[in-house]
Amino acid sequence: MAGVLEGFAVIAVLVAVGALAAQVGVIDAAGGRALARVVFFIATPALLLDLLSRSDPVSVFSSSLIGAVTSVVVVSTAYALVARFVLHRESGHLVIGMLCSSYVNAANLGIPIAVYVLDDATYIAPVLLMQLVLLSPLAFGALGAITSGHRPAPHVLLLYGVRNPLTLAAVAGLALAIAGWPIPSAVADPLALLGGMSVPGMLIAYGVSLRLGPRIGASGSAGEVALVTVLKLVVQPALAYLLGRLVLGLEGNDLLALTVLAALPTAQNIFVYATRYDRATLLARDAIAASTLLAVPAMLTITALIG
Repeated sequence: MAGVLEGFAVIAVLVAVGALAAQVGVIDAAGGRALARVVFFIATPALLLDLLSRSDPVSVFSSSLIGAVTSVVVVSTAYALVARFVLHRESGHLVIGMLCSSYVNAANLGIPIAVYVLDDATYIAPVLLMQLVLLSPLAFGALGAITSGHRPAPHVLLLYGVRNPLTLAAVAGLALAIAGWPIPSAVADPLALLGGMSVPGMLIAYGVSLRLGPRIGASGSAGEVALVTVLKLVVQPALAYLLGRLVLGLEGNDLLALTVLAALPTAQNIFVYATRYDRATLLARDAIAASTLLAVPAMLTITALIG
């Protein structure tokens, strides 16, 4: 469990740095938004290109990918039905809420957990693939159409999803890994430097928002935050476990990995996405805070029961 606690400790320190920088006036609200844009357009694409270009394509396309995709679809659909027909949320809010309910913190928390808890970093590869090549393009396509103010043709909607820098970087990195073409050091070294700014920049921007934005719970519905948190930390890992054991026939560490990684909290980059498209930013912030706080006991419980 040292990996779980260590991962959360890193997150807490960097978020605190952002909050402190806002408190003493080093970064104001506009600076926090600018930092989030730098992370979205520059740092995170560099990180994804570097990481996926060095991944093992076989591990990426493992059977765990089926379990990850299925659990995301079921959880996202459950949130969408409640948010649309009970809470009456608008479309942009709906998309961000679906991401909050299902999009896990695979990079800055999933990777250390895969290494230190599951003893194999490749366990996180299918989750990264599903989120970056499938889930993110669909979400960006929907958000791009919503913010454009009109209903585009299907091919234009597809372009909204694939032309954003995160998806382009993920696809390019995966293609390089499949082809077996290493990135030349003259390019790889600057990529690594830029990518190293992604996670800390993301967490610092989040800390700035916590300090300068409305208080936690100001998203308008504590019930909606509770709904998202239960879907994320209870329903999604339970579905992953059932699919892994009863459908995919997984056992041992493979089953534990699928379940624990499904119980990761909502990723901090959902806040960056919400800020980029100016939709449901308070819900994203509150959902990240609640799920991150409760994810440690959730993962400890899962590990005790399965591991």
